[in-house]
Amino acid sequence: MIVVMKPGFLPEQLKAAIRVMEEGGVRVMISRGSETTILGAEGNAAKIDQEKLGMLDGVEKVMRVTEPYKMANRKYHPDDTVIDLPGGAQVGGRRLAVIAGPCSVESHGQITAIAESVKASGACALRGGAFKPRTSPYSFQGMGSDGIRLLCEAREETGLPIVSEIMSTDDLDLFEEHVDVVQVGARNMQNFDLLKHVGALDKPILLKRGMSSTIEEWLMSAEHIMSAGNARVILCERGIRTFETFTRNTLDLSAVLAVKQKSHLPVLVDPSHACGKAWMVERMAMAAVAAGADGLIIEVHNDPKNALCDGPQSITPAEFAALMAKLTPLAGCVGRAV
Repeated sequence: MIVVMKPGFLPEQLKAAIRVMEEGGVRVMISRGSETTILGAEGNAAKIDQEKLGMLDGVEKVMRVTEPYKMANRKYHPDDTVIDLPGGAQVGGRRLAVIAGPCSVESHGQITAIAESVKASGACALRGGAFKPRTSPYSFQGMGSDGIRLLCEAREETGLPIVSEIMSTDDLDLFEEHVDVVQVGARNMQNFDLLKHVGALDKPILLKRGMSSTIEEWLMSAEHIMSAGNARVILCERGIRTFETFTRNTLDLSAVLAVKQKSHLPVLVDPSHACGKAWMVERMAMAAVAAGADGLIIEVHNDPKNALCDGPQSITPAEFAALMAKLTPLAGCVGRAV
């Protein structure tokens, strides 16, 4: 249930509406938008006297909400959420947020050189995997805490905030202390214990869509994080598993439109993991911007042929610079900037 207050309502009218809702046994969330104030009922709203609530002075209308996700729902929060990153960048604002870097951190020289190049091309944050979920136990699993240390060194040298994926609740303290944006990967999208714990962090959380997850399941995972206390959730579409085998996954750009309608949370697109082919990344990135994405996360490696992880889908720093140059006029066509 949500309650929409009338423009110019009085403080005592707001308190009266909250009181009636709390008497019905729910916790009340208050969302103050640029033009509208909305009260959301968290919990079972069946005992709320909807007729009494609707007749209160200052109340414009009362509506039942059928979707199971509440805090992530645009009905509760009509205005787009904009998430601040260290250094002044934002995700969800007019300027596209482009995050770039290698799949895996491999060495100090590798991660620092890539960080310097993507920053020069306009990236707002550096991505890099320190803990890698791999299908094969014999594949490179990442450098672990040493990888986080090298990311921090790259941040020191470039000023770029760092984004890295957490795999286990055992590493919460490490990520809380050192990582600017904590990524929850596709394989952990429904690891609800992990979601609950990252929801307690005072960090933006980048939540990737599971490879076989519906849009509602994706938003419910965001709800788990938000209900634990962290409203700074960034969604990321990275392709879903279908019958097609030519590409690594199938990039679902319609999900960007669907989520932007259903939720106020910002949405990024990862064309690298979606396609699995470096030559597709540029056009799919441009398509994502045209579809309304708030930004991109791109895999960039200075030597893709010898990358320890996901080389075939990584573009070079020169190719990234060319992509950013092409995004500038495109972004202007859809009311955004790079």
